[in-house]
Formats: sequence, structure tokens, C-alpha cells
Amino acid sequence: MTSHADRHLTGADIRAKLNHPVVDADGHMIESTFAVLDFVRQVGGPDIAGRYEKILRADPSGSSRRAVWVGNSGPGSIDRATAMLPKLYRARLDDAGIDFGVVYGTLALSVMRIDDDELRPVVYRAMNMLYADMFREVSDRLTPAALIPMTKPDEAVAELEFAVNELGLKAIVMNTMLYSPPEQIAKEAPHLSHLAMVMHTPALDQGDAYDPVWAKCVELGVAPSCHNAFRGPGTTHNSSKNYCFNSLNSFGHGSEYFCRALFFGGVPERFPDLKFCFLEGGAGWGAQLYNSLFEYWEKRNLDALSRDLDPAKLDVDLIIEMFEKYGDDRLTAARVREDPHQPANSQLFCAPEELDDFAGTGIQGGKDIQRIFEKNFYFGSEADDRMTAVAFDTKLNHYGAKLNAILGSDIGHWDVPDMTKVMVEAYEMLDDGFVTEADFRDFTYANVVGMHAGMNPDFFKGTVVEQDVEKLKAEGL
Repeated sequence: MTSHADRHLTGADIRAKLNHPVVDADGHMIESTFAVLDFVRQVGGPDIAGRYEKILRADPSGSSRRAVWVGNSGPGSIDRATAMLPKLYRARLDDAGIDFGVVYGTLALSVMRIDDDELRPVVYRAMNMLYADMFREVSDRLTPAALIPMTKPDEAVAELEFAVNELGLKAIVMNTMLYSPPEQIAKEAPHLSHLAMVMHTPALDQGDAYDPVWAKCVELGVAPSCHNAFRGPGTTHNSSKNYCFNSLNSFGHGSEYFCRALFFGGVPERFPDLKFCFLEGGAGWGAQLYNSLFEYWEKRNLDALSRDLDPAKLDVDLIIEMFEKYGDDRLTAARVREDPHQPANSQLFCAPEELDDFAGTGIQGGKDIQRIFEKNFYFGSEADDRMTAVAFDTKLNHYGAKLNAILGSDIGHWDVPDMTKVMVEAYEMLDDGFVTEADFRDFTYANVVGMHAGMNPDFFKGTVVEQDVEKLKAEGL
């Protein structure tokens, strides 16, 4: 929340105080329906375009969920137009105090949920062609993110190659919360399948099925990002009447789900140079996950399982002795002697190796957890999120780690009623002493450069920040 004293300030005022550029990791465009349908028609023909138009124009009044206002109007109408017109967006970046921005679609969030096998590849392809067309003339200040379908690995690889090699796009976003119906329902009651969808992720419990996708990302130099919200039927964010209830921390939950899956699925170990970006959920959940992993590792690594939790090592004689000494008429030594492994889950005898949940991670200790979080993971945080500060708290985070928080403005969406105030709100963290100047530089510039340029050294070539980025590279990022 901008203080009363700062209401006259704009992003340009904040930028003038800085000795480094500002790179926005997550701004938003608003796609025009007519333009989207133009490209769907071009890729898939009139019939496919007609089917998709019906989906886009479906009357929400038949739904039990009430309508919500999410598009800026009134004084914010200029920001709404800005999100729809890349040339206007570029023209207003200086007022926002932003030098360069990566821009993600708004309709993209619903496109990523398309499960129709015929419609999905057409719409993804059309959206990426639209993005390339919209931003072609503003590439020095803005770049759009391509949509990558993840329902099938081969679809993902094909769209990666097209988006990067054919269209020249260099940022991507993918659906990391996949849904499918249980096999029995799909077989016996397919008309009810949409009511019983089960969530899964491409990062865990898939074997090496998605390794070609991760390998292609490394080859093409793109950092996979997720922009998933955990909300709707079957989630804990499922009110039919309260949008704020559903929205609060839903992106954090979606990001944490993917990050946790990547870690336990061992993806960063198999692809150590691949960087992942978790958008719009903040860094607070990242710090909590990071620090919690140390506690789980300490108590549930293979050595700890074998030493402290193996039922086969239960000291039965000690248990009986304690029951004899401290039991009563119900808790008797005789009864526990008959069945000493209480409760029932202590009777699950197996080799500790079968219960080693960390086996797939490839880690050997806490330093590996730190390495993965500092090298592979990046956390998109909005300007007004004060929990971003915990990412830089070396006293709080194990091994003195600093997590890679990156500024995601969310320009174009309802929570940014005035794009010229984004940097004003972000700067309050520094003014209030929550972060240092070096932390703020990392948050608004160095970390996002490290992510994209770390995957693709030419990511910022031809942009207004090219020379600054080259100096940063010389410093070792």
C-alpha cells in the first residue's frame, strides 16, 4: 500500500534513484478476442475457430459462480488499454520506471486448461503466433511468453521448437497442474469425467516421460515458468460466491506444488542447468518450503529412517517394561506383549530403502537443497508483497541462503490499478529497511537477468538493457 507521502511519486521517480535498470519478470497483456480468433482460424480453419469462439463467449450466467470484476475501468482504463496495445505499453514503461519487461497472456491462463486433444494444439499455436505478431515492433523493451502445452510430452517439444525456432520467442510458460479423470470413470461414465478430474504434475511420478521436454528447454535456452492458480472444484479455494477467498494465495499454492514436485522428482538433479520460474505467488512460500525441507531431510533421510523409525528395531522389552511400570488396568504389559507394535502403522515391516522419499531427489545433504534453490529456482513476487523480504533473510534461511525473488509487476491485472505506482510500492521494502540496496537490485534486476541470460546468453541482445546486462555478466551475475 503506497503511503500518503508517496502518492505523488511515480515509477519514474524511483527509477531516477537507482543506478541499475529495472526488468519486470511478469507483466500482462490482455488479448483481444477478435485477434485471437483470427489466428485460430488461420491455424485450424473456420470450424475449429467456431468451436473455440463458443467457448470464449459462453454465457457465465448458467454457472453457480458469480461474475467478478477483474478488468480495470474508470481511472484505470488507460492501463487496460496499455495491456491490450504493446506499442502503448512500451510508450508508458518510462512512467512506470521499468526498462524492460517480460509479458504473459491473460487469456493464456484459460488456454492452459484446454483438454480437448483436437482444439488444444491449434489454440496454443495460434496464441503464440498472435504474441509474436503483437510484440514484433517493441522487442527492444518488451518480450512475450509463449504457451507450451504439457498434456503430452511430444506436443510440448513440438511447440517449443516452433515457438523458439520459428517465431523467435524466448520466454515460455507451461501448464504444470494437469488434470485427467480416473480410469474407471473415463471408461464407465465418460460424460461425468469432467466432474471427477484428478490433478497431477509433469515433474513427479512420471518416470522420464517429460525428460525430453526439460532437455529441449535446455537446448533452446528457455526457462520453464508456471503461472498456475490452485482454485476451483476439488481444491481448498472453491467458493461459488467469494472471489477473494478463492484468489488469496492460490498462485502460491500452484507454484509450491510444481516446485515441490520438481525437487522430489529430481528434475534439477538430472538437468542442473535448467532454471525454473514460479510466478505471481510470491517468495514467502518458497522460503517456507526451503526451510521445511531441511527439517524433513534431517528426520526422514535414509540414515534417519533406518536409525529412528524402522519398526524392526523397536525395543520390545523396553516397551513391555514401561507398560509394567506405568500402565493401568487397560494398558497392561500382557496386552502390549501380544502386539507390541502399536499403533497399526508400526507393523509395516519393509526395508528402509522402500520408504526413502528423498531417493529420487539425488541430494546427499542440506548443501544440495541450498544449491538447488539458489541455482535452479526463481520466485516471482509482486511489488506490494512484503513477504518478499524473507527471501533475502540470511539469518532466517538455512545456510544463510538468499532465494531468487524477482519482481513481477502484474501490470494489466486488477491488483495494479495504476502501473506508475508499481515501483513506488516495491521501493517501500527498501525504505522500510526490510531489504538492503543490494537485495533490491537483485529483486528488480540481477536475479531475473541471471535466470533468462543464464539459460540464453543472448536473451537481452537488441534490448535497451543489453549493455547493462553485459556489464552484469562480466561481474559474474
